[in-house]
Amino acid sequence: MIAALDWARIAADLDAFGCATTGPLLTPEDCAALAALYDREDGFRSRIVMARHGFGRGEYKYFANPLPAPVASLREGFWPHLATIANRWNEAMGLAPRFPARHADFLARCHAAGQSRPTPLLLRYEAGDYNCLHQDLYGEHVFPLQVAILLSDPGRDFTGGEFVLTEQRPRMQSRAEVVPLRQGEGVIFAVHHRPVQGTRGTYRVTMRHGVSRIRGGRRHTLGVIFHDAA
Repeated sequence: MIAALDWARIAADLDAFGCATTGPLLTPEDCAALAALYDREDGFRSRIVMARHGFGRGEYKYFANPLPAPVASLREGFWPHLATIANRWNEAMGLAPRFPARHADFLARCHAAGQSRPTPLLLRYEAGDYNCLHQDLYGEHVFPLQVAILLSDPGRDFTGGEFVLTEQRPRMQSRAEVVPLRQGEGVIFAVHHRPVQGTRGTYRVTMRHGVSRIRGGRRHTLGVIFHDAA
């Protein structure tokens, strides 16, 4: 399924806007099964209540290893396509890191640097919850792209709660991008920086992402992060 996505369009959207939607990735049944994991005690390494840390309102849980099979499959399936884009971006921005063809080899690099805690996560928002603009940086080794998949059905399960991305450009005002998603659809987005072609060459812009206020209902999201945490 991931290999069949329109990767030329996705790459072009990422270059132009710093984000790209995937179209349908998971069935409603797949989404419901993943969302239902949230109420289990096993299978997670930690639970974060956002308000305690000033992250917003809502909560999320980081999966423990071994990751659930569907989550591990998504991580592996996206990797070769995103690594190609990430290598091109780092070259354009003059950044040294290059990413190997196999995700396992990148994880070995993370683990050797003390980043051994898995980062894929499930997020849950209730009415009034939101996620402040942030970057998911967990150590020295950061993969520059990330995927969030909406597990709930907008309009039926919840209202509000749009995915928001901001771009802080040098000597310019910030630009915001609001990404509407359907159930089972993902958004691929820049984690930290992305290259932008200007009149004097390529420069870096700083990216942050978050979720606007949930106006009603409950929203579940799967976050697929490709670097592990220190």
